Amino acid sequence: MASSNPKRLVRLQFAGMFLAALLTGWLASLLPAPAGLAEAAARKHAAAAEAVAAPAAAPATPAEKITEGYPDLAESPAPARLLSTRQIAAVSVFTLIICATLMFEERRLGVAFIGIAALLGLKVLTLSEFVHSTELHIILLLVGMMTLVGALKDMGFFTWIIQSIINAKKMTGFKFVAILMLLSGIMPGIVDEVTSIVFVLALVFQVCDTLKLRPAPFVLISVMATNIGSTGTMLGNPVGILIGTKAEYHWNPGSGDPGVPLSFGDFITHSTPIMFFSLAAIFVVLLLYYRKDIRLLDERLAERRASHVGLGPMVEIPYRRGLAILIGSLAFIASHHPLEHALGLEPNTMLVAAPLAIAGLLMVFRSHRARHYVESSIEWWSLLFFMMLFAVSFALDHCGVTDIVADQIAPEGGAPNKYLLTPLIVAITAIGSAFVDNIVFVSTFIPIIKKIVADAPQMSPLWWALLFGACFGGNITAIGSTANLVAISMLGKRYSVKVAFLEWLKIGILVGVVSCAVATLMVLTYFKA
Repeated sequence: MASSNPKRLVRLQFAGMFLAALLTGWLASLLPAPAGLAEAAARKHAAAAEAVAAPAAAPATPAEKITEGYPDLAESPAPARLLSTRQIAAVSVFTLIICATLMFEERRLGVAFIGIAALLGLKVLTLSEFVHSTELHIILLLVGMMTLVGALKDMGFFTWIIQSIINAKKMTGFKFVAILMLLSGIMPGIVDEVTSIVFVLALVFQVCDTLKLRPAPFVLISVMATNIGSTGTMLGNPVGILIGTKAEYHWNPGSGDPGVPLSFGDFITHSTPIMFFSLAAIFVVLLLYYRKDIRLLDERLAERRASHVGLGPMVEIPYRRGLAILIGSLAFIASHHPLEHALGLEPNTMLVAAPLAIAGLLMVFRSHRARHYVESSIEWWSLLFFMMLFAVSFALDHCGVTDIVADQIAPEGGAPNKYLLTPLIVAITAIGSAFVDNIVFVSTFIPIIKKIVADAPQMSPLWWALLFGACFGGNITAIGSTANLVAISMLGKRYSVKVAFLEWLKIGILVGVVSCAVATLMVLTYFKA
């Protein structure tokens, strides 16, 4: 009987999840329709009649998107309360995926498959729209970077970094925490946040085992710095890649120039400084919060220095080849913008091509490990989930749901206030990302930011607000980011130690508020657009 209880609980949770999705769809059906539904339909038919004279039609309004594909609805007077079947289906599937992410991390991909099948069956998406919406270029970029990271692991590059820090001379508690946070902040921007936290925690565990220290404080210090550091470059987090490739940024809002995607260089010159200021701010917060543990670390280090004993054995590791490959790869990726300009390519073409070329060369010259890189180094589970999620986000935009939300945040015809919208976007995405995978919120908010920026180009800095809110909000709870979950899992496996939800929440809220406040102030003052 006892063994059946967990299965029964899972069934109840699944039933609750699907009930929540249905309830959300029902509530959505009770929402007022956008104003001017009939008028929008009439304008749409008039525009179609004049297509020969004026083939370039204006973008569809939220009301027009509702009636698209439903001629009977367009021709009849609009009821007082109405959302289309397609919109209700898109909102319900999105709710389903959020619930699955919260309650069934290991089943979320299966739920996403079911959701996509429903959207296709209900004609919310066509097959060609689904294929187009999966953002294959982003997936391929991630595949190339994961292959590169797998090769660097093989070559012992990350082990060499750890050994160099462990055997540093005159190490103190303050110095160790400073190096730990700096390493945790820089590494995600070079590789990715998951790879970074795995290797940084190897350093933490070795030091804590040697000095007989409680590991949890240093694990939290590392993972919180990792989440901050993931905003430093375009490669630190899938969120950065998604925003960079999908953004329509207006660098000269008054010139009328079209918006352009963000480049790797744009992240270096604009995001990296804010990342370092935020990292410095939480360094002070964490030093004060964990001062007792750091003081004990300092005392243990002083004892070992007095005994002329190091923190671990020194093993000769051939690191030069891995270092050269990493530097060459980053230089190639960072130069994608001038290469695209010189070759007459679309923006960010070389950003995708460069990692693929690097991965291909590594697989050719290390052919005995090529299959291992593809089968073990690439996180196909996450990549497939991203593809399904991108398609659901496209469905929300395609049906006009995100337009309705954008009109509520920044009403069309009004003058958006950056001092109101910037902290609002940071706060919404930070709170959402604290409980749901940040890629879920970002992929949904991108069409909303696009519409706001299209109506008011001077609001382009909202793209950075979206980035910092989504990544910094991941520090608030233990489930706020993939790096958090990996860190908790590694801590539990090695020491059978669990970090209580409230223990994380106390320091998480403090770090989240401070880092988001710093980022908000810098976005408001640093960006003139």
